[in-house]
Amino acid sequence: MDHELREFPNDQELASAAGAYVIACAQRAVASTGRCTIALSGGKSPAAMFEVLASGAMPWADTIIYQVDERVVAPDDPARNLVMLRRAFATVPADIRAMPVDDSDLEAGAARYGRELPDSFDLVHLGIGPDGHTASLPPGDPVLEVDDRPVALTQPYLGHRRMTLTYPTLNRARQVLWLVSGDDKRHALDLLLVSDPSIPAGRVDAASSVIMSSVAATA
Repeated sequence: MDHELREFPNDQELASAAGAYVIACAQRAVASTGRCTIALSGGKSPAAMFEVLASGAMPWADTIIYQVDERVVAPDDPARNLVMLRRAFATVPADIRAMPVDDSDLEAGAARYGRELPDSFDLVHLGIGPDGHTASLPPGDPVLEVDDRPVALTQPYLGHRRMTLTYPTLNRARQVLWLVSGDDKRHALDLLLVSDPSIPAGRVDAASSVIMSSVAATA
């Protein structure tokens, strides 16, 4: 698929532009349908963007936030994406729908979360790792081949099992926003730009894709 690439000279300008983009998408969705559904990824890169959302004109009363992925760890573990989301949006009335990684039956929890998702997200925010993973879709994991469930579980990856949205769910999104920062992402970014299927990120194929990056692409 074709990606629109927008490059920024530093992470601060990247976060500001990405936050403004998400806010504008949310406002359009609410104006069109009365609500907005967004799926947000974790990691360190989006923290500054989340600050922009928390201080900006997000239509919080009509917005529902879902998780793209989550580690199966204790509720207060700082590795948990939900911890960061709740901290980032502590001052606003954000409706965050947490992935049920505390369930004793994780497969049943994933199935229940999948049933609660919208038919298609207005916007999905994704990052990319140096190894080309996105969401919790790691290279070589059987989860990459799941096409019959909207949410699935991974094998242990970097120390933890994870719950993640699957390709069919990501690919139904009306808009995907990729946020890329860190020089170690340069090669993965080059592969993403040409939708190289050798990396998990290259297999995301949504209707519209914008890549915002503070990393200069070489492709």
